[in-house]
Amino acid sequence: MNSIKNVPARVLSRRPGHSLEAEREQFDKTQAISISKAINTQEAPVKEKHARRIIMGTHHEKGAFTFWSYAIGLPLPSSSILSWKLCHVLHKVLRDGHPNVLHDCQRYRSNIREIGDLWGHLHDRYGQLVNIYTKLLLTKISFHLKHPEFPAGLEVTDEVLEKAAGTDVNNIFQLTVEMFDYMDGELKLSESVFRQLNTAIAVSQMSSGQCRLAPLIQVIQDCSHLYHYTVKLMFKLHSCLPADTLQGHRDRFHEQFHSLRNFFRRASDMLYFKRLIQIPRLPEGPPNFLRASALAEHIKPVVVIPEEAPEDEEPESLIEISTGPPAAEPVVVADLFDQTFGPPNGSMKDDRDLQMETLKREVETLRTELDKIQLEAQRYMAQLKGQVNALEAELEEQRKQKQKALVDNEQLRHEVARLRAARLEGERDRGLREEAEKKASATEARYNKLKEKHSELINTHAELLRKNADTAKQLTVTQQSQEEVARVKEQLAFQVEQVKRESEMKLEEQSDQLEKLKRELEAKAGELVRAQEALSRAEQSGLELSSRLDALSAEKDTLSSVVRQRQAELVAAQSLVREKEEALSWEQQRSSRERGELQGRLADKESQEQGLQRRLLDEQFAMLRGTAAEAERILQDAVGKLDDPLHLRCTSSPDYLVSRAQAALDAVSALEKGHAQYLISRADASALVAALTRFSHLAADTIVHGSATSHLAPTDPADRLMDTCRECGARALELVGQLQDQRALLQAQPGLVRTPLQGILQLGQELKPKSLDVRQEELGAMVDKEMAATSAAIEDAVRRIEDMMNQARHASSGVKLEVNERILNSCTDLMKAIRLLVTASTSLQKEIVESGRGAATQQEFYAKNSRWTEGLISASKAVGWGATQLVESADKVVLHTGKYEELIVCSHEIAASTAQLVAASKVKADKHSPHLSRLQACSRAVNEMAASVVASTRSGQEQIEDRDTMDFSGLSLIKLKKQEMETQVRVLELEKTLEVERVRLGELRKQHYMLAGAVGTPGEEEPGRPSTAPRGGTSKKPPLAQKPSVAPRQDHQLDKKDGSYAAQLVNY
Repeated sequence: MNSIKNVPARVLSRRPGHSLEAEREQFDKTQAISISKAINTQEAPVKEKHARRIIMGTHHEKGAFTFWSYAIGLPLPSSSILSWKLCHVLHKVLRDGHPNVLHDCQRYRSNIREIGDLWGHLHDRYGQLVNIYTKLLLTKISFHLKHPEFPAGLEVTDEVLEKAAGTDVNNIFQLTVEMFDYMDGELKLSESVFRQLNTAIAVSQMSSGQCRLAPLIQVIQDCSHLYHYTVKLMFKLHSCLPADTLQGHRDRFHEQFHSLRNFFRRASDMLYFKRLIQIPRLPEGPPNFLRASALAEHIKPVVVIPEEAPEDEEPESLIEISTGPPAAEPVVVADLFDQTFGPPNGSMKDDRDLQMETLKREVETLRTELDKIQLEAQRYMAQLKGQVNALEAELEEQRKQKQKALVDNEQLRHEVARLRAARLEGERDRGLREEAEKKASATEARYNKLKEKHSELINTHAELLRKNADTAKQLTVTQQSQEEVARVKEQLAFQVEQVKRESEMKLEEQSDQLEKLKRELEAKAGELVRAQEALSRAEQSGLELSSRLDALSAEKDTLSSVVRQRQAELVAAQSLVREKEEALSWEQQRSSRERGELQGRLADKESQEQGLQRRLLDEQFAMLRGTAAEAERILQDAVGKLDDPLHLRCTSSPDYLVSRAQAALDAVSALEKGHAQYLISRADASALVAALTRFSHLAADTIVHGSATSHLAPTDPADRLMDTCRECGARALELVGQLQDQRALLQAQPGLVRTPLQGILQLGQELKPKSLDVRQEELGAMVDKEMAATSAAIEDAVRRIEDMMNQARHASSGVKLEVNERILNSCTDLMKAIRLLVTASTSLQKEIVESGRGAATQQEFYAKNSRWTEGLISASKAVGWGATQLVESADKVVLHTGKYEELIVCSHEIAASTAQLVAASKVKADKHSPHLSRLQACSRAVNEMAASVVASTRSGQEQIEDRDTMDFSGLSLIKLKKQEMETQVRVLELEKTLEVERVRLGELRKQHYMLAGAVGTPGEEEPGRPSTAPRGGTSKKPPLAQKPSVAPRQDHQLDKKDGSYAAQLVNY
């Protein structure tokens, strides 16, 4: 490669300008092609490659200037599909484009709002979606400009969220409300798209269905982050504020949770989304914010965008990447200098030109490589982002597993403590058992000792018997000692028998008795020795001892027979005891068998009873499910009539709609009561079936008559009524669907249907002709009341103008102070003239009543001339409303938040209202009445003061507004021609808009005249005929004079009702 130092200085000074200009032209051309291919009138989704090029262009120029320069030139008013695709591309650019895109889009807020307002007033299916989409984009821009910590992609860490929320509970509260509004816009767009589509699989695969579904990918990405942030903020709020204070937040979150879960479920069932995005699944129920530990159970929903397959690039975007030019490649275009003046040395090129061409080729090669690197870097970034999202999901799963492991560990710790306590109890029982065994062994040892002593006693007894026999032999020798020996033997036999009986009865006392016997035996042995020694001395008593011995033998035989008898009785008693024990055991076995049989029969009876109970529950639920299925068919038929072309010719009155809606609300209360009773007792579903039958018919009747009523209503109330009917049908169908499922039956909430029914009831009451509801007896009181209210409104207006004058003198100076004083002085003069006009009108009205009522009362006169009275009331209302609007417009002009045109229009409106009041008062007045002349003079003064307000306003506007002079320096002929063409396009667009607005103004005035004619114009009426206002289709709307006093809101205050509030009318 040649060194860049060898390039001549004159070439370096000339080349960069042309290279940058060519690069800029190539960039503009590429962006124009991509924008034209991405935003077109074909009903097909925007291709990702075109949107990606537009996003790369914003990063290339670090903003969206080029995008908006081409976008505002598109014919958006001519095609709703074109506007829909522009909103889709703008959403993608805001999310993935350069951060400066947000500030560039802020400059074009008015263009976005005008597109939404334009299509919001037209009955076009895409137009309604465009209206909702533009409101969402405006909300998104306002939120991210107010909170720069959140990027447009909404991807921030929990630390950034904590820092953005701060520690002030008011800031956390406000941030949560703004995120709720943000989420409402996203969900409303998704619901509108699904409402227009049939959710069948075939529809999601058609290009027309995909064109509507494509923007929901960005909606899913936004909603997943907003749901996570709102959960975090709600837990933080519940840690700072009491639960009762946050009841509204919880209700709003639960409603958004169920809508978001339903949206994710319906989207995940479509084949179109399955190949483009991985939609997360939300839990079955919302988080329990009243339990702080539930935060650990929350899992952040992660949206994963699969890696896109490489698409076939367009021929104009192909870039040849190579290290050098191929052999057959044509020579690069020569320099502009060479094309104009030719080569410097004839047809030969010098080294500098060759170096320039080489450098150009190298620059092009480097540029293509740089583009390739950028594309690869973006692809890697997308892949890494997907991996990061997957890792975050895995991390959340690991956190959940960790929390579960901690809970299990705590349970195991409690189980171990319980087992330890059980083991200590077992050891204590084991010690007691060992102690009992020791006591038993000690008792057994004592028994063995007693047994041994008993055997020793028996041996001793046998030895004594042998000695007794020896003694008997010796008695024959010594007759004298026989009596003593017999006495000793008797005593010994008696003592032995006594010891034997005592040993058999009480083994515990044998030890003491044994010791006693031993002592007696030793004594007796001593006595025996002494007896043997005294045998020689007892020979004389031998005969007596022999006779005693015979008596002892007889007594011994007697005692032996008694012992044998007692033993026989003992054996008989033992046999009797054994028989009784056997009989008792047999009786126990028989009773146990009978008890088992009875228990088996009882279990059979219980199983049969459970089966019958289960059968009864199944039959009751089958009856409920059949009723719910029939109710679902009834509701589906009613919902289907909302889009039935044959139903467009059907009409209904708001009065009947209100009666049907009220009956349906009563049926909802009965349905809630029946549902609660059924949950308490599943065996009786009669109350729920009856309530469900009545509810289905009344709800279907309400939906059908709501649609029929909307056919005669104005456009905006009709649309709101249709949307409310659709919402009522959707919630009713969801409720009857839950009643057909046993698991969902417990979670069914019939009270959710009450909200749309109340909305239908409110809309029906708003559509009722309020002026016709007043009884004729109250007209007189209403006239005085309205005239007094008008006077009070004018007095309040004068006071407010004086307050504004004082504030303007403190807050402004110089030219602004002069303009504000001139405008406020003219407004003050106008209010004074109106006050005189109202006073003159009141005097003339009293004169008319006194001269025309005769013998009748004032109320009878007003009732007799009811149409004139209603016109007078309407005119008085119009004057009071005009004064209030004039003060508010002047306030905004002084504060530089309003337009001067509003003040001019209010002045014209006041002039028209006073003319209406003069006309209403002049109808029945005497033409020579001095009060009438005074009223006409006051009317002329009001017109002059209104003209003065208009003149001072216009002069002040010209004095305040600056006229910017156009700077044509630096513009070439081509650029001037281009700006001229753009200006012509803008002029044509403005002319078209002006023409449309004039047509709309004509329709509004026409409708106003129709309403005024329906209510009745002031005029003479027949004396004997009471006035009745017609109740035709056009009389359902209030007169135009009944306008609301609604303060305009800024762009960042728009909510889901924006775009329609200006058309709402309030009946006085």
